[in-house]
Amino acid sequence: MISVVYFGTYYFSAHVLESLINSGVFNIKMVITQPDRPVGRKKEVQASPVKLIAQKYNLKIDQPETLKNYSLSEVADLNITCQYGLLIPKSVLETARRGSINVHTSLLPKYRGASPIQSVLINGEKETGVTIMLMDEKMDHGDILRQQKIIIDPQDTYETLNAKLLAIAPELLIISAKDYLANNIMPQVQIHEEATFCKEFTRDDGKIYWEKTAEQIFNLYRGLTPWPGIWTEYNGKRLKLLEVKLADKIIELGKITAQQNQLFAGCGQSTSIEIVTIQLEGKKPMSAKEFINGFKNIL
Repeated sequence: MISVVYFGTYYFSAHVLESLINSGVFNIKMVITQPDRPVGRKKEVQASPVKLIAQKYNLKIDQPETLKNYSLSEVADLNITCQYGLLIPKSVLETARRGSINVHTSLLPKYRGASPIQSVLINGEKETGVTIMLMDEKMDHGDILRQQKIIIDPQDTYETLNAKLLAIAPELLIISAKDYLANNIMPQVQIHEEATFCKEFTRDDGKIYWEKTAEQIFNLYRGLTPWPGIWTEYNGKRLKLLEVKLADKIIELGKITAQQNQLFAGCGQSTSIEIVTIQLEGKKPMSAKEFINGFKNIL
């Protein structure tokens, strides 16, 4: 059994943790996850998905606010990190006997940082993948153990692409960890000169600039749906576009118009999108037809 201290927080990471537990190969000595946070409109405090899995299997859990000056109480063969979300200092990374391994959802050195899945979609990339890497004190900078590519479908959204990456990540991690500890794999130095970086997104990043082409706006939708979503301002209120697709209409730039129970918006270079589902600030989500019937006065 390979002993592990696991660092993770989000849904993707929870699935990876459960896969490690069920593999029969790993002894999870401890799980480090972010503190319980307020979630949703009601701001109800909830445990992270990783904490819920750790509780399900009665694992030891710690939830420090920060790892600065943190003293890890468990020493394992490996520290394994997947979507933890907080900076892990070198002093913590080096506690494990064979160091720390990270699961990153891009083909490093491209798309280092907090939002690789969203960013490849926004940028219209044709492929991405999962990288299993050794960790050092710099962000997503360590040597690569293994990578696996997947093709991005033109209709993939964050949710569908996340699911595709999740389908390959656990097995890739398990194989790579076993081979690394058995000295059957040679870590490869990243080509740091080719590194690109992606940021953490906020609600403001979802604002639509209609001078962009329909394809660019559609790619923004693909990357930022369901969160933070894409939006525009209409008659002084925020209008969220919950589902859109490319269209072939000629519509005035920036104008949203109704045509036979369908909604279209004009984009740059005489391109357009169709708005399938929409939500006006303070209202429930509506189909295009429902919106047209209820808000004819603003179209």
